[in-house]
Amino acid sequence: MLEFTRSRPTVLTALAGLGLLAAGAALQLGPSATTAQAATPHRVLFDNAHAETAGNADWIVSTSQPDPLGQDATPSAETDWTGALSSWGVALQKTGDYSIKTLPSGAGLTYGGSATTDLSKFDTLVLPEPNTLFTTAEKAAIMNFVKNGGGLFMISDHTGADRNNDGEDAVEILNDLMTNNSVDSTDPFGFSIDSLSISSDHPSAIGDSTNPVLHGSFGTVTKSLIASGTTATLEPGDNSSVKGLLYRTGYSGNTGAFFATSTFGSGRVAFWGDSSPIDDGTGQSGNTLYDGWNDTSATNAALALNATARLSGDSGSGSGGDDGGGSTCTATQLLANSGFESGPSGWSATSGVITNSTSEAARSGSYYAWLAGNGTATTDTLSQPVTITSGCTATLSFHLHVDTAETTTSTAYDTLKVQVLNSSGTVLGTLATYSNLDAATGYTARTFDLGAYAGQTVTLKFTGTEGSKLQTSFVIDDTALDVS
Repeated sequence: MLEFTRSRPTVLTALAGLGLLAAGAALQLGPSATTAQAATPHRVLFDNAHAETAGNADWIVSTSQPDPLGQDATPSAETDWTGALSSWGVALQKTGDYSIKTLPSGAGLTYGGSATTDLSKFDTLVLPEPNTLFTTAEKAAIMNFVKNGGGLFMISDHTGADRNNDGEDAVEILNDLMTNNSVDSTDPFGFSIDSLSISSDHPSAIGDSTNPVLHGSFGTVTKSLIASGTTATLEPGDNSSVKGLLYRTGYSGNTGAFFATSTFGSGRVAFWGDSSPIDDGTGQSGNTLYDGWNDTSATNAALALNATARLSGDSGSGSGGDDGGGSTCTATQLLANSGFESGPSGWSATSGVITNSTSEAARSGSYYAWLAGNGTATTDTLSQPVTITSGCTATLSFHLHVDTAETTTSTAYDTLKVQVLNSSGTVLGTLATYSNLDAATGYTARTFDLGAYAGQTVTLKFTGTEGSKLQTSFVIDDTALDVS
């Protein structure tokens, strides 16, 4: 971590040497930034390190691990990859917008490391009915991954589905992840998985034509299926973002949610109460499988694929299939001067916040926004008004680097608030608060769902507040507000 008293230029200057920089040149700092420019933008990791193939289960996209392309680099049919989840994997691969990997048996989940399967290199982690407990380190890795902007797809099965006879089933394992971790064990996602074994049902989707999981680029979701599964109980008082999308027959509100979504920190979460809907009926020899993926009494494929797209930050226009009556918005980016390369144009900011100082480093180009970092009591702001198109999905994203001279590991002395304000300056919502405790090497991608503000003109505001002693710098670059 850098330890200096900040010296920020008060006037933006166009350095003569800028014209000598190669077009598109960018500084990439740390493991997160290095992987953020992947050739395919949406990176999905399927877990197979927690007995996902025990018993009759075969919850893998391919037998070639970690890279399914080793089995077939250009799959055209689900049988080109071997596994009960191959239909899911092949469908994503065929869009050309996804990079898919598998965490193989014997490996462990990590976050912030150098391994090719480290979570910092992915947008979404899929846990398809895990059958062994996550270690303490793995639970911290998963929770921090989501907190910092990752997508988590948790798929359970009915209670008692202990496929490897180790005394733990998916219900217990996923509840343990949410209630017994070192990051946040106070109902972080706003739901718990029920200890139930529901033999059969066809849970129905709620009536929400704007929801991108129910009405996405891969189709419209009307029903799912339960072939021995469970549900979740929602606790919106613990997390107001939790939402049930499909419910067991006769249930609604906070009970009987078969499919639910939520957020945590900058990330997104999805829960599904049964593994049968993702099973495509084909896998490795010796397994007894059920083809829920193609069951015509439900729309499981659209649900799995739309949810993956949403978790991965993909609001694409439909290379995965019919839009199913979803949004007709034109995909666009709304923020002016989103990378700060035109200086303060488009933004209102404290003098010197938008800078090309070499004391910090831009993630791309030369200019960035630098809030706080003086080592003295100060408040810096950065804001921009924007009109979010009515009826569209909207996602705010930016890259944040935090470095500090503070040595505490428990007290947030310096903070950065990310807020949405109305035209009168009233705070409508605080999206996140970062502090000196979030200091790390390099930039980290942060994303937020702003769909709730569609049809409104709002102001996005960053406020950096620093105490009177040691510096903490909040450095922002490559912002975007994407609607579709």
